[in-house]
Amino acid sequence: MSAGLLSRSITRPIAFSLSLRLSPVIRPPAVQTLTPSLRNRRRRRRDGLMTAASASFSASATEEDEEWLKKLPDKKKPLYAHSLPCIEAWLRKLGFRQSQDERAVWLVEKTGWHAQLSLDVTDLYIRYLKNGPGNLEKDIERRFSYALSREDIENAILGGP
Repeated sequence: MSAGLLSRSITRPIAFSLSLRLSPVIRPPAVQTLTPSLRNRRRRRRDGLMTAASASFSASATEEDEEWLKKLPDKKKPLYAHSLPCIEAWLRKLGFRQSQDERAVWLVEKTGWHAQLSLDVTDLYIRYLKNGPGNLEKDIERRFSYALSREDIENAILGGP
């Protein structure tokens, strides 16, 4: 093999990879343009108070939740058979509210206890918080598999610590 062919085969991939790094990122139009309802979701204030734009979103969220609640599978079916929007609507119906910082974390404040629920990749975690009402000495955490039925998970969670 001649030196010219060898040097060409080595430099070509390097030049090609450099040109890829310099090319601009092109996004499809659907990602760049947000619908008004998606823009309203992002207008919640950090202190938890809602602006007029997010207040209109929360009113439509209950209508949206009703639609997802109608699509819930039977309560005896395992939780992994439920879609994420159905699970989110179900959690809101139980009184949970979604954390603004971490979308997979949900909080609930019942009269006898406060809890934090986390939707992990493989399991659902519930942590009953000691700083809530009741006399817990420490946080109590329980783990539930998505293979359990929605009814069993609901009874276990709402049963409290």
